[in-house]
Amino acid sequence: MNKKKLLVGIVAAGLAVSLAGCAGGGRGADSGSGDSGGDNSGALIGVAMPTKVSERWIKDGDAVKSALEKKGYKVDLEYADNKIPQQVQQVSNMITKGAKVLIVASIDGGSLSDQLDSAAAAGIKVISYDRLLTGNENVDYYVSFDNYKVGVDQGTSLLTGLGLADADGAKVDGAEPKTIEVFAGSPDDNNAQFFFNGAMDTLKPYIEDGSLTIGSGQDQFTQAATQQWDPATAKARMQNLVASTYSGGTKLDGVLSPYDGISIGIISALEGAGYSDDALPIVTGQDAEAASVKSIIAGQQYSTIYKDTRQLADQSVVMADDILNGKTPETNDDKTYDNKVKVVPTYLFQPVTVTKDNYKEVLIDSGYYTEADLK
Repeated sequence: MNKKKLLVGIVAAGLAVSLAGCAGGGRGADSGSGDSGGDNSGALIGVAMPTKVSERWIKDGDAVKSALEKKGYKVDLEYADNKIPQQVQQVSNMITKGAKVLIVASIDGGSLSDQLDSAAAAGIKVISYDRLLTGNENVDYYVSFDNYKVGVDQGTSLLTGLGLADADGAKVDGAEPKTIEVFAGSPDDNNAQFFFNGAMDTLKPYIEDGSLTIGSGQDQFTQAATQQWDPATAKARMQNLVASTYSGGTKLDGVLSPYDGISIGIISALEGAGYSDDALPIVTGQDAEAASVKSIIAGQQYSTIYKDTRQLADQSVVMADDILNGKTPETNDDKTYDNKVKVVPTYLFQPVTVTKDNYKEVLIDSGYYTEADLK
């Protein structure tokens, strides 16, 4: 993804296929899957979100709840404060209350196996929301963005910001070599590895030919991971990197950051180390959180990856509604997302790179934010 004029809400194309793998079973086709017996109008749907610390999860939860209620369903929306035992209990309670469908954005994708088994025993279908539930066969559908492409876009944006690639992502011949550091997301989030792999695959040719150097040498996911996507953890690591690698005058030109909250922590550490706003490294991000968009406008953070959570919310609601009406929800990727037990039928959306050059077009013109939101 680059600075070319982009349309918001491009949806990954693909054929609609049934959960059973039968051809031609897209949305609206009777399939025998889901709870097709009886009247499910007014049914309870459980929605489990990981935390309210991140602005995006608040938006996701509110959007899902509102859309479900407009369709006449009852909604049990819970946030787990990034505490695994709390989310385990919340999902268990949803099952006990008689939820017909669960929409789950997990804290740790592998922590809800017992609850998934209980849901299956009770005939409850499970939609994994943005973060893939892993290690269990009782995950019926997954809705997310193309997470590998998110990483590719982050890597491409970093290269463009550094002047190593042009606006179309093509290598710039003769560009001055740059020094960077790389950060990754939480190791208990299945998406984090997709983001990291996409970005590192994009950066690898530049590292191999000497155009890029990771100053600390910390180029492995385990070295770069940030538990629970925590900004304070990222800030502390950045402070340590500055002290260990850049205190002698080596210039840091860029930082690959997988998430806006981590980006804010990185920038805070750099400013604390004496970097001025006009001399900050190129810093990427993800989620287009308001604080980071404001930072981009101010010339601090360079870019973010926008994922329109309204699309995820709408699609998860369409899936739940189809399930409760005995139809097979539409999917467009039934090959990529292996949760270690099964390949989960998935509906993917495409991300969009946002910089100072296009934030108005992408975020304001689409109605995601107002001008006042970003003041």
